[in-house]
Amino acid sequence: MAKPFLLLTLLCASLTFITTCVALHLELTHVDAKEGCTVGERLRRATERTRRRRLASSSMAGGVTAPVHWAGTSSPQYIAEYLIGEPPQQAEAIIDTGSNLIWTQCSTCRLVTSCFPQNFPLYDPSQSSTARAVACSEAACALGSETQPCNNTSSSNNNTPCVVLTSYGAGEIAGVLGTETFTFGSSNEVSQLAFGCISATKLTPGSLNNASGIIGLGRGNLSLVSQLGATNFSYCLTPYLSDATVNTSHLFVGSPAGPIGEAPVTSVPFIESPSDDPFNTFYFLPLTGISVGQVKLDVPAAAFDLRQVAPGQWAGTLIDSGSPFTILVDVAYQALRSELERQLGASVIVPLPNDADVESELCVASGDTSLVPPLVLHFGGGGDAVVPPENYWAPVDTDTACMVVYSSGGPNTTLPSNETTVIGNYMQQNTHLLYDLANGVLSFQAADCSSM
Repeated sequence: MAKPFLLLTLLCASLTFITTCVALHLELTHVDAKEGCTVGERLRRATERTRRRRLASSSMAGGVTAPVHWAGTSSPQYIAEYLIGEPPQQAEAIIDTGSNLIWTQCSTCRLVTSCFPQNFPLYDPSQSSTARAVACSEAACALGSETQPCNNTSSSNNNTPCVVLTSYGAGEIAGVLGTETFTFGSSNEVSQLAFGCISATKLTPGSLNNASGIIGLGRGNLSLVSQLGATNFSYCLTPYLSDATVNTSHLFVGSPAGPIGEAPVTSVPFIESPSDDPFNTFYFLPLTGISVGQVKLDVPAAAFDLRQVAPGQWAGTLIDSGSPFTILVDVAYQALRSELERQLGASVIVPLPNDADVESELCVASGDTSLVPPLVLHFGGGGDAVVPPENYWAPVDTDTACMVVYSSGGPNTTLPSNETTVIGNYMQQNTHLLYDLANGVLSFQAADCSSM
């Protein structure tokens, strides 16, 4: 089967390395579908990624000098292919709204000792006529916390490379900043972007599932969205327990798809992100409450509020394309679990030992999943988003289905993760999400993502 392509149409000219006014359509494949995993394997892997995401704050609390991003390598999910350089070299990347940097492993890596295996050959800048190194004295080196500008601007530093150093929940990467031409698809049109040419990684094995790197979609200056000057982007994720090798997911940057069909659209305002890194990267939402069917949970709205929980540390509610399952602040999780137990009654069963990898505390027999009520997420401004049962329950085997929403608390979690709610991509399946950055609004619409 042919691999999906990325379709790019550039509408405006390029300025320095930043391209403005673009329309970009990327077809995405879920990492587990690319590897032919069974449904059970996909669930176990998604649970492990969620566990790494939940524990990522221990890295943040450790005083590392590089910014730690919670998504990305801690829980990769959706992969896009692209071409880099001239002549073009093949690469593929995890798409991540929880980080900014665009990066790929380079030929300076030593795969055995300092980098991870990947599907395509390492990108070699020496073989590209369009590759250019960025010096630490250049303005591009000061665009984000992922890079380290010169300590001073003396002439001796003018040609010193701009160092890239950043951390994720699963480890750290290091390299240099460069600019290069990126071709997103079969079109001859290209875009010049700043990116990390990575020569050393210290990541949890398997973190990127053999992708070459990451394409960040966060709020920072070095993200794909910011570099392309886009004022909006949207995506629609097909269910990854389905045949996602056939039913690809979609990402639109700069010219998002309009409403799909007649389903109602819910719009909610983003909350302005704090200035502290890495929290200025994330897309925070004004979640105020949750209902289970017709019953609203008795959880104070303040539990979901964006708030400072320690110097330079923030907690709140964010939406993340890189986190698999949704994580609720513990007071909300306990209320959700209790209300579902009450409504499901005698249908609740104890998970079998072989289901332990899923870590769910609430299960029913597969034949009783029709009894599971939808959730309703209530947002400030009056917007409600309905979550169907299939977006927060999953079949763990042929006989059992379990809730795949987890608590942010636990013996090994620390601030700010243990006070943070994350709306993961499993809960976003078959939903068209439009990030209107110009107006600061996120819109939800139920959709058949495979039909886009």
